[in-house]
Amino acid sequence: MSEKIYVGVDVGGTTVKLGICNSDGTLLQTYEGPTEVSKGPDTILHNIAKYVKLIVEESSYEWSQVGGVGIGIAGFLDIPNGIMKNSPNLNLNNIDIKGFLEKELNTIIKVNNDANVAALGEAWAGAGRGIANCVMYTLGTGVGGGIIIDGKIVEGFQSVAGELGHMAIVPDLEAIQCGCGKMGCLETVSSATGIIRMAKEAVARGDRTSLVEVEDIMAKDVLDAAKAGDEVATRIVNRAAYYLGRSMSMMSVILNPEYYIIGGGVAKAGDFLFNQINEVFEKYTQEASKDGVKIVPAVLGNNAGVVGAAGLILRG
Repeated sequence: MSEKIYVGVDVGGTTVKLGICNSDGTLLQTYEGPTEVSKGPDTILHNIAKYVKLIVEESSYEWSQVGGVGIGIAGFLDIPNGIMKNSPNLNLNNIDIKGFLEKELNTIIKVNNDANVAALGEAWAGAGRGIANCVMYTLGTGVGGGIIIDGKIVEGFQSVAGELGHMAIVPDLEAIQCGCGKMGCLETVSSATGIIRMAKEAVARGDRTSLVEVEDIMAKDVLDAAKAGDEVATRIVNRAAYYLGRSMSMMSVILNPEYYIIGGGVAKAGDFLFNQINEVFEKYTQEASKDGVKIVPAVLGNNAGVVGAAGLILRG
């Protein structure tokens, strides 16, 4: 019997990324094509189908070897039925992604949230390979998340489990309104956006910081300034790390994962950030819930989405 392969599709606002994986999660081939959001839902869906056919045609594999196609996409999904209820960035509303692609491709189709898919990718073939229980945080523009328990994605009643960035963790007196409309979300302090906001506020207040010399402050500027000993930048990074560590402490007594995997641009700060998160986690976590638990960096980078999407067929 010929080897089965699995196609993963990571649908972004600008680009659709695809990958072919084997049953071990090894990424064998990649492909990218434009999403073409401006042309509407029909074009987006037809592009996905076209790119899936192309990546297989350009590979050394036959279509008969395809065991299924997994789709990772941002938005509010009816995951079991593969229906996109609302995706503001892609302008997809009440679109039956699964049904359309099953007809176009005549194979198994599974659809899931992009953050869940990235977490599955890291759990299946990345930093969490061989680990059955892990939680992933993605620190970028927002704070994304995904929960893997017993090797499976935890989706929840309304398919919104794992929205770690929207844990209301910042106390009322310190809280600001999040983009979701609620107050005190983790995302407001631990995302790149939150770090930049706190830095700009410090500069506007007239705090003594080297960041006043930076024309357009980015999260990396704040992290670099903190590493160099800037007190204001250090305070900002400490705050971001503190609430990440506290949130992990809370997750540990609920889920007791073995690994916390951290990805995204902010995570590139490396040990400087990870050491602080670990200190907070150790301080606040109940002994049995932290025994043997590790906080580790993601390793798949931009490929986590396509690998995890392919993994939906075997582990979704």
